[in-house]
Amino acid sequence: MTRHVIVGNGIAGITAARSIAKAAPEAEVVVVGAEPYPYYQRPRLWELLSTDLAPEELYFRSLGWYAQRGIQVQAGSKVSEILPSSHQLKLAGGAMLTYDRLLLATGGRAFVPPFAGVDKDGVFVLRSLADAVAIREYARRVSSALVIGGGLLGLETARALLAGGLEVTVLEFAPHLMPRQLDPEGGRVLQARLEALGLRILTGVATEAILGDERAAGVRLQDGQEVAGELVLLSTGIRSRVELARQAGLEVNRGVVVNAELCTSAPDIYAAGDVAEFDSVVYGIIPAALEQARIAAQNMVAAGSATYSGTTMSTSLKIVDVELICLGEALAGGPAFELIRHSDVEAGIYRRLALHESKLVGAILLGDTSGARTLKRLIVSGRDLTAYKEQLQDQSFELETLST
Repeated sequence: MTRHVIVGNGIAGITAARSIAKAAPEAEVVVVGAEPYPYYQRPRLWELLSTDLAPEELYFRSLGWYAQRGIQVQAGSKVSEILPSSHQLKLAGGAMLTYDRLLLATGGRAFVPPFAGVDKDGVFVLRSLADAVAIREYARRVSSALVIGGGLLGLETARALLAGGLEVTVLEFAPHLMPRQLDPEGGRVLQARLEALGLRILTGVATEAILGDERAAGVRLQDGQEVAGELVLLSTGIRSRVELARQAGLEVNRGVVVNAELCTSAPDIYAAGDVAEFDSVVYGIIPAALEQARIAAQNMVAAGSATYSGTTMSTSLKIVDVELICLGEALAGGPAFELIRHSDVEAGIYRRLALHESKLVGAILLGDTSGARTLKRLIVSGRDLTAYKEQLQDQSFELETLST
């Protein structure tokens, strides 16, 4: 019996486990997860901050559900070492686990900048269920919060803390919000919408230190300005968890390097999700984690049966009535690209389409996200849009028309 072992019980690990169990019911599937919970919906963690939602309500399925499908989940079990030469894993307690095929789905960890004072009480990151529970408990004892980082997670978390009754300030190093997904004009429109909801937002600022004695009391910026806040949340990106792979001698760059079959540099070891680096890219998005997990699973069951060629970038944000979707090369620009923009700050609407040789390669939809599915299909298909350029200039043009 072939034993497939998966390290990591996040979305990539569990998706791969389900795919393997379905494709090869006779195989043994073992998922090893360091956290003491079954797979939970990480993108919903921020919901715990402003509600009385029980942590268990974020569980996707109970442990029994996986057992019924032939998937063994060892929650609360940490892998301390990979031994590729003997096809074994060493667990933290000293036990050994043998594998025939191994998938690394260890995800990423929150990046903590080297600010002075990051070890004070009241300084948090939001990456795990335990993080969310700790932030919620602390937030109940304070009245103000600072969120360092104006990206997707930072803004969702800031809004949740605001809804929980705190005064919230967002500090973003870049000149505008969500700099990886939005251009300056889109950032301005988004900022106006979020400020109207009650968030205070400072852009183009760099944090130097976290103030306070034993507990956080605010931050000092590099320009000398001090901003008060009793709870400080760091939302400054993630880094792939590559330690196990590096220790095992696998090829590692920013992530664990994989080929088109999602195989690493070691035989019978695969990687998927936030830990994997394909063609010099660590995607860090759910669509890529799902796609990579399914393809890795196929190849673990039958080597060489599927190939991965990359994932079309897709990012979405929904905060109350503020909706944003970014697709493909959303920030594409320069002489080789044709840009079609529409901006209405008062209405909170912004649309940016980027075309290359009359083919859509990227899109930003803020405020009005209708037509997003059509635009994604156009990016993937590479359809020539020469005949529709005039209509695309018209904000009232129904994008769904292009589906036919």
